[in-house]
Order: sequence, then structure tokens, then C-alpha cells
Amino acid sequence: MSDKHYDRVVLRVRKFLTNRLLSRRQMIVDAVHPNVPNVPKDKMREILAKKYKTDIKNISVFGFKTQFGGGRSTGFAFIYDNEEYLKKYEPKYRLRRLKLLPER
Repeated sequence: MSDKHYDRVVLRVRKFLTNRLLSRRQMIVDAVHPNVPNVPKDKMREILAKKYKTDIKNISVFGFKTQFGGGRSTGFAFIYDNEEYLKKYEPKYRLRRLKLLPER
């Protein structure tokens, strides 16, 4: 699908928490995406980076489930202070998804 379909995607944040011990901001993200089956994680990372004025490399999104009937998804997002903390605290399988570690 083209990018014009993803222009109508709205991301709402719930349970926003600043976690100083792990140098990150963590939140539950509700995505509202009418007329689109679901939204790619890269697109969500791009929208969150613009919203929170940070680099897209520092964001990790995961665990998205689409509600029955479509149109809404819910998942988690972590925004790290810098890429060093992301590599330090994220599990290795998520780092592989973000292409920060080589495949096995």
C-alpha cells in the first residue's frame, strides 16, 4: 500500500512512564487505522519519532495486536535516550528485528 493510506493513522499513548533506571520512556500505544488492515512497525516508529522529537533509531515497538473487526491495534513502545542504551537493555531478538545485530 502507498503512504497515502497511512496518513490517516492516529497513534494515542496511554500509561506513559519515564523509566530513569533503564533510560527510556515506555508507553502503551493505541493505533487507530481505518480502511487499513494494520500499520507497519517502521511507520509507527516514524510517527512516534516525529511526535516525541527523537531519532527513529532509539525507538522500539512490539507486541501489537489487532482488535477483532480491524481498525485498531494496541501494543508497546520504548523510546530510549540514545542508541547505546537501546543496545544495552533491549533483548537480542528485538535488536535483530531492528537490524542492529546480525542474523544467526
